[in-house]
Amino acid sequence: MPSLVGIARLAAQSPTLEAKRSVEYLELPTRRYLSRCNSPRMPFRWMINPYRGCEFGCKYCYARYTHEFMELRDTADFERKIFVKHFDRAAFRSELSGLPRGETIAIGTATDPYQPAERRFRLTRSMLEVLIHTAGYRIGLVTKSDLVVRDIPLFQEIARRHYLTLVITITTLDRDLARLMEPLAPRPDLRLAAVRKLSAAGLRVSVNLAPILPLINDSDSSLDAVAKAAARAGAVKLGGNVVYLKPCAQNAFFPFLSEHFPSLLRRYRERFERSAFLRGSYPDTIRQRLDRIRLRYGLHTQDLETEPELWDPQLTLFS
Repeated sequence: MPSLVGIARLAAQSPTLEAKRSVEYLELPTRRYLSRCNSPRMPFRWMINPYRGCEFGCKYCYARYTHEFMELRDTADFERKIFVKHFDRAAFRSELSGLPRGETIAIGTATDPYQPAERRFRLTRSMLEVLIHTAGYRIGLVTKSDLVVRDIPLFQEIARRHYLTLVITITTLDRDLARLMEPLAPRPDLRLAAVRKLSAAGLRVSVNLAPILPLINDSDSSLDAVAKAAARAGAVKLGGNVVYLKPCAQNAFFPFLSEHFPSLLRRYRERFERSAFLRGSYPDTIRQRLDRIRLRYGLHTQDLETEPELWDPQLTLFS
């Protein structure tokens, strides 16, 4: 396809690894595994996303735009065409060796590192197996999947060498609502069970209450239920943010509203067709609501992180 260049050309040439009834897995040639984040809004500088696309199919997902870079503009392609990055262990080790110690790395910023593809291809696990031979980073990993508990032994080794936080996203405890919004993601109770197991294994766990959707999961009772359950399960922090809807996300979310929340469609259109971000007093109201809820369950203070046993921001531990 001579008109395509860059990542679009690579995607078009990617061989199929496996095809199922509703999803195709393709192997994407990969030059770099670490991406730099230049947004001042984000608390990290480096990102790792083992996969492109996400089978969970969350209706509000902002990351659908990443498929547009590959000239895949059908909204459904994001959850039907999953690109598995070709993994070169030596190349990944080389990238990490050039990263200054003390840097912050976030895993799963755009697509879930424990989506169904991980059961088959184990790419996230392969990357973690490299990280246990390094030291001196601040690492965060975010997921909606209880598959994360499979790698508890690896996380325990990583936590001896790095500051590690595992973040489990829970948008609601309402199982039916979660199934509508996040069709193939594990149930909320399974995610809470993962929080409990990770915490019991001595790992630092945070719950991410995101996105918060106006008039859908933003009530005090809904947010409170997640926070209460998170605290009981052993989470040490509660994050949360209001939804933002880029045009690519609107293409999936507005039809979802039309089918399941038709009375809200007009209001969402009026607010998001002009800007991906909500303006006005609403974001401040939600921040204040979350602050009160955090205070209620002791999730409002910064917990004291213990320095990892083998932490040394000057040390390279590759062996």
